[in-house]
Amino acid sequence: MRVLFIGGTGNISSACVELALARGYQVTLLNRGTRETPWGDRVTTILGDRNDGPFLAQVAEEGRYDVVANFVGFTPQQIELDIAAFAGRVGQYIFISSASVYQKPPNHYLITESTPLHNPYWEYSRQKIACEERLLRAYREEGFPITIVRPSYTFGPTWIPSGVGGHGYTIVGRMRQGKPIISHGDGQSLWVMTFHTDFALGFVGLFGKAQAIGEAVHITSDEVLTWDQIYHTIARAAGCRAEIVHIPSDFIAAVYPEWGPGLLGDKAHSVVFDNQKIKRLVPEFRATVSFAEGIARSLAWHDADPARQVVDAKTDAMMDRLIALYRRAWEGLGRG
Repeated sequence: MRVLFIGGTGNISSACVELALARGYQVTLLNRGTRETPWGDRVTTILGDRNDGPFLAQVAEEGRYDVVANFVGFTPQQIELDIAAFAGRVGQYIFISSASVYQKPPNHYLITESTPLHNPYWEYSRQKIACEERLLRAYREEGFPITIVRPSYTFGPTWIPSGVGGHGYTIVGRMRQGKPIISHGDGQSLWVMTFHTDFALGFVGLFGKAQAIGEAVHITSDEVLTWDQIYHTIARAAGCRAEIVHIPSDFIAAVYPEWGPGLLGDKAHSVVFDNQKIKRLVPEFRATVSFAEGIARSLAWHDADPARQVVDAKTDAMMDRLIALYRRAWEGLGRG
């Protein structure tokens, strides 16, 4: 099977490339070449701009791939380029969307693929919805062979998940220094973390699957945790304790509007995913890496090299200020 990854070196896609190679697929990566890869001559790399229409059409014509997996499609304009390039030249086009496209706030905590797509908070999600709508129209009207995949929070060894402040080492650095961290809301909203090798098992299992053409499917773990449980699990893996300060999501978004969309449009809400559809399409799919095991691998990767233990000074200062403002607000209420 000839597979083209548009991207292929990121947090999620790297695990998918690794599994595709293990299954004997002929793998080509299309990217700018800004990251080193561990695969050497096991993969073919095409360097170029995925936003260059004529170049993309040339790649499609010369490759005639069985599967194209697009990990770097974010706007309808990019999708138009892909349809023009790959129509009639690919067996299956897989678009990586996002589980954040599902209705926010949700009417029900259990998310299925039929949950409405609506996100008034986050432009990223609205763009993904628009991409999906264009692809579905191309499938219905032109027979363009699409499959849409919606990951939720998926992490690998190079990521340390966090609901507030990004996915870097900063929250671990704070915990190891004895500084408090922020858990949005009361810390009890339900969430799902998926290790990237588990995601890859479902994703690569869709390759060449006729039953997946024209379908949208999410791929997540079945393990459900609260955000406080997530942070305490990270702390145990880091050999320290988590001092958690609970701050309402609206307060966080008001102080730092740049953090608002991804919080109010995604992580602030309880979501649990019904994975029956991916299990029907890919019967071998099971998420077997618990969050505790996955985050232990992530901490081991970071601890193996001090250069990886980077505390982002800006994020660290923003957290300090946010906690101080919230504590002062509470003190003011007490005096009142």
